[in-house]
Order: sequence, then structure tokens, then C-alpha cells
Amino acid sequence: MLDRNKILDRFLTYVKIDTESDPNSKTTPSTEKQWILAKLLAKELETIGLEDVTIDEHAYVMGTLPSNVDHDVPAIGFISHFDTSPDFTAAKVSPQIVEHYDGKDIVLNEKENIILSPNYFEDLLLYKGQTLITTDGTTLLGADDKAGVCEIVSAMEYLVQHPEIKHGPIKVGFTPDEEIGRGAHKFDVKKFGAQWAYTMDGSQVGELEYENFNAASAEITIHGKIVHPGYAKGKMVNSMYYAQKFIDSLPNNETPEQTEGYEGFYHLHHIEGKIEKTVLKYIIRDHDFDLFEARKTNVKQLIEAFNRKYDEATFEVELKDQYFNMKEKVTPVMHIVAIAEQAMKNLNINPLIKPIRGGTDGSQLSYMGLPCPNIFAGGHNFHGRYEYVPLESILSATQVICEIAELTQKRYA
Repeated sequence: MLDRNKILDRFLTYVKIDTESDPNSKTTPSTEKQWILAKLLAKELETIGLEDVTIDEHAYVMGTLPSNVDHDVPAIGFISHFDTSPDFTAAKVSPQIVEHYDGKDIVLNEKENIILSPNYFEDLLLYKGQTLITTDGTTLLGADDKAGVCEIVSAMEYLVQHPEIKHGPIKVGFTPDEEIGRGAHKFDVKKFGAQWAYTMDGSQVGELEYENFNAASAEITIHGKIVHPGYAKGKMVNSMYYAQKFIDSLPNNETPEQTEGYEGFYHLHHIEGKIEKTVLKYIIRDHDFDLFEARKTNVKQLIEAFNRKYDEATFEVELKDQYFNMKEKVTPVMHIVAIAEQAMKNLNINPLIKPIRGGTDGSQLSYMGLPCPNIFAGGHNFHGRYEYVPLESILSATQVICEIAELTQKRYA
């Protein structure tokens, strides 16, 4: 039986440490404050009895739980990231505990009238009667992905304390800067030493994912001309107006809020503009590689067309690939998905196998030689004030890790 209170306390300790990453930083980790949790995790792994615990110069934490069986079993891994999104503040996270959730509105912040309501977030109703951990309405929570971190540490502790559960070698890894797309960039796959791994970074209980978006970024820069407005007739070129023309040129039904499932999108996530220069920052996503390439081509062709049409303004684009669909690397080793699926079924959890509408460290790691499907960590409404996680989901994910470890050794017995 998992120690419910200890796991809750562990999670609360993690989320109260500010680990927000910074996309504008050139260092790894991108913020010094990520070191606080990284060092805590390294110490905690040693305390619970893992071996070969290391923390490198970039704050990547790794450790090993040795096999407790005589036969050869492939080393498997479990990975989570400890940074939080820069989209919303993680400073002074003050979690609230809602015992025996009754299915009604939850007041996150009475003073500011911030309400977490099942009328808007229907998934809340899945967790009636459970213990919910929420924000106080002023910060994000950090369940993405400190729930995953907590689950991995808790599972390793449980396996150490229960040697009757037989398993092969297990590797664990914790990474910085996943939220800014760099979580796997300096991950040493050879040092990690696993044949395959699982990221604990999904949402709803039962999620099991081995497909994700192909991803690219697009930075559009529009150059105009600034002139005193009193003398601007025929001379001023307001780059912000031309930026709007570009925004309107993309399909308005192919945005995140208009798409689902395998449908791709263009997502404008940042605008910075003045008369003389405006910068638009997009992310481009599609599960199908050909459609992904077509989206990038469309952006380039639009820029070329705008430069031909408008002599007065100049348009530039910088496109960068970010990661690719892990399906190509996981499909040849589908038994690793089957093991996770069976682990959930053994625990009476309904597996929800579906594509990730995003990316995880696992997508990049899969292309680095470490096939890495994604498993639920339990949180909802990531990257904002309405984030929450049921404690029961954290406990379930912890059990899944232990079950995967046991099933893997049985497969090779």
C-alpha cells in the first residue's frame, strides 16, 4: 500500500520550489533556480537507496535501481522534467487541498473571484469524491511535470521497500528546460543506459501515447518606416498593420482552439510590435509529416507573396524544426507500449491510447536512440491558474510504474 500522505507531502514540496524556465536564456538550465530542485532530487534518490546517482553540469539528474532477479532483463527508464512553463508565473505557488470533491465550483481565490468550475472544465467531474490539489488562483501549480517527478521517486522508494516485487534494472532521469523545448538536448542517452523508457508527462488517468506532433517554430519579422504622424501621409509604413494582414492570411480554423485529435495548426503565441518593426512568433504543428512540411512551405510562400505585393513593407521568416513524431521510432518496438497498456489493465485502469497534441522529452529522446512513449501523470489545465491534479491520479501513476517494472522482468524470465 502506497503511503498516501507521504506522497502528497513530497508533491507539495516539489511544487513550492519555483523552477520556471526561460526561453531567452542561453544556459542549461535556463534558470539558476532549477538547480534547487535538481539537487534536492539527487539527494532524495540517494536517500531512498538508488545507486549511481549523478547530477551533471547542466542539472540532469540520473540514478539506478539495480535488478533484484537472477535472469537478464533489459534496463528500462522513467523520465520527467522538473521545470515549469514560462507562460504563467510559478513564483510562490500556494497549493490548496480539496478533500472529497463534491462536483461543484471550487473557489481558488475569493478576493479575485477566480473559480475552477466543472461547467467550463468538464473533466473535474471525473474526480468526484477524490482529493484535488489546485492552485490559489494566482500561479500555476506545476503538476506539469512535478507530478511525474513525484510518481517516479515514489515508485522507486516503494520498490526498494518491497523487494518481493521482482524487477530488472531501472533507470530514472529528471531534466530541466522541457517547457522551452530543450529538455532532451543535453540528455546523455548512453550514460542513462536504458533500452527504452517512459516519460511520465501525460494528463488524464489512462493516457498512453506514442504519437506526437511534428513541430517547428516560425518567426515572422515585418519592417515598416517610422515618420512623425503629423507628416506621415504617403510616407509612414506601419508594420503592425501589415502584421495583421499576414495573420489574416493563415486559415482561421487551423488554430489550437479550433482543432483536435490529429488535426494540425498554426499557433500565434507572441506579438511584439512598433511602427517600424513587428515580430510574430508562431508554432507549427502536424502529426502527418507531409502535411507538416506543407504548412512550413505555405508560410514561406506567403512571405514571398507578401514581399511581391507590398513594396513599402519587408517581410522575413525564420523557420526552425523543433521535434518530430516519435511514432516512427516506437512502432518497431511496440511491445514497450503493450507492456504499459497491460500494466494499466492489471490495475483496472482503462488505457486511453491517443496522440499527444504537443511534445515531450520522449519525442526527442526517441530520435536519439531511446524509444520513449508517454504515460499519464494526472494533471489537468497545465500552464495556468486553473491547473489541478487529483492525488488519486498520482497514486495510480506510481502503481503503473511499479507494474511496468514487474511485467518487464516477467516477459524476460
